[in-house]
Amino acid sequence: MKTKKILFSVGLLSVLGIMGLVLTNSALAYRGDYTKNGPNHTPERQEAMEKAFENNDYASWKNLMQGRGRVTQVVNQSNFFKFAQAHDLAQQGKYEEADKIRQELGLRTRNGEKVGAGYGREESGKGQRMGR
Repeated sequence: MKTKKILFSVGLLSVLGIMGLVLTNSALAYRGDYTKNGPNHTPERQEAMEKAFENNDYASWKNLMQGRGRVTQVVNQSNFFKFAQAHDLAQQGKYEEADKIRQELGLRTRNGEKVGAGYGREESGKGQRMGR
């Protein structure tokens, strides 16, 4: 009887551990990679985002984002056109060109490179350096 309880407990803990890993990995899969759908993705939201990008409609995009993510701190009315351009390039599979624009804006690139203020980098007289 005692052996059955131990085996049941070990089995239950294993199942719970696997479920935890699966749920965590699916939530972490996005982690700022602009080539993957984020945790707030829905077909309706995607359509609204696409319209905002097509119409260069910063106000609609900002409303859809609701202040979520670092991107909302970096992208503003004056640079939204470039951000929309990077989005369009990425949609076409032109990731290198999109990454170049994203890097100019100080956003994550496809390979996860973090650049710009807010990512532990600071401006110095001779370019950027890592600040730790």
